[in-house]
Amino acid sequence: MAITNPNTQAIAHGRYIRGSVSKVRRVLDQIRGRTYRDALIMLEFMPYRSTGPITKVLRSAVANAEHNLGLDPSSLVISQASADMGPSMKRFRPRAQGRAYAIKKQTCHISIGVAAPTA
Repeated sequence: MAITNPNTQAIAHGRYIRGSVSKVRRVLDQIRGRTYRDALIMLEFMPYRSTGPITKVLRSAVANAEHNLGLDPSSLVISQASADMGPSMKRFRPRAQGRAYAIKKQTCHISIGVAAPTA
């Protein structure tokens, strides 16, 4: 049985994903507000490394909408897409005269919400 409430939204989260928040946000800004099909096509042909994890989270959100809410995947629109900073992994490289140089390997949390389009 399909739920017909227009305010329903399915959300998926990808947590502790290796990559900078700013590099993920530039991709999310381009797909926000688009249909699921258009977003998949755009993500497939973008030259950025962050499109892989974003595609996985988007497919998970659509699967949540289809399974939990009974929505049709072909009619879904990306209503929410955000990336927040996760914890940084600290690594150290040796430098001259016994010093150590800190390297911060950033992580991020990706959240994508899909909903049926409002008429």
